[in-house]
Amino acid sequence: MRSVLTLIAAGPDHRLAGIAAAVRDALGVTGEPVWLALAEACDISVDVEEPAAIESAVRTVIGGAPIDFMLQPSHGRRRRLLVADLESTIIANEMLDELAAMLDLGDQIARITRRAMNGDIDFAAALAARVALLAGTETRVLAEATTRIRFSPGARTLVATLRRDGVATALVTGGFTVFAEPIAAQLGFDRVVANRLETAGDRLTGRVIPPIVTGETKRITLLRLARELGIAPAATLAVGDGANDLPMLNAAGLGIAYHAKPAVAAAIRTRLNHAGLTGLLYAQGYYKTDFVIPAGTSQL
Repeated sequence: MRSVLTLIAAGPDHRLAGIAAAVRDALGVTGEPVWLALAEACDISVDVEEPAAIESAVRTVIGGAPIDFMLQPSHGRRRRLLVADLESTIIANEMLDELAAMLDLGDQIARITRRAMNGDIDFAAALAARVALLAGTETRVLAEATTRIRFSPGARTLVATLRRDGVATALVTGGFTVFAEPIAAQLGFDRVVANRLETAGDRLTGRVIPPIVTGETKRITLLRLARELGIAPAATLAVGDGANDLPMLNAAGLGIAYHAKPAVAAAIRTRLNHAGLTGLLYAQGYYKTDFVIPAGTSQL
């Protein structure tokens, strides 16, 4: 089967050309790489009989260099629906951890967050336990927390480029609408699915309004949106970092683990461990010259 191997650096890296040449030699490839971005990303066309063997050989060549790679069929790389996780994916933050730091609850909440993201405890139970610690908190703290939000590298460019090309986009998160909805509006996501915090007056009650968004919710949302939009599941793209993202990553035509927790990285073949979110564009065969960089954005 004719496939494409994409090598992606975290940014312009003078080592990539040499690594690409060494990969071609290791795989017995004679064709020249197609450079999607000079010294940053390239495609190498390969014949694949045993994907695991090819991936093992590529890992050996790359060694400890900060280079990501993805092996996939050459046909149908461009996807028509993106479903993205929010926290530690589209944004660099975990917002419950941000709230915890502001309220001196950091250690208690962070411990639960780590266990949930690694899949050690049920996500819904972990969410309920963490939110319960916020009972009595004034809602103004939520607005203060939004000032701490940091977009992941490439988030703006990823969404803007896909939207230009008519790709449907959805932000689906186990986080909260109070953060997800403004971020989705700012970046231009078409849909938002998130949890809602219950309030009484100007304070949090410490509860989440059902239904709770879980990993299964994310999977169902991806498949439902694809069906509604007439998009084949194979033409969908999902990205996330935590254990509750695994169901949608496995259901998508291309599921990419982004700077993922260990349990997720072990379960998903296509990963970005070093590059930013523009790596999702390179994975689909976009040239850097095709990227849409929103006005006022100094970085990709």
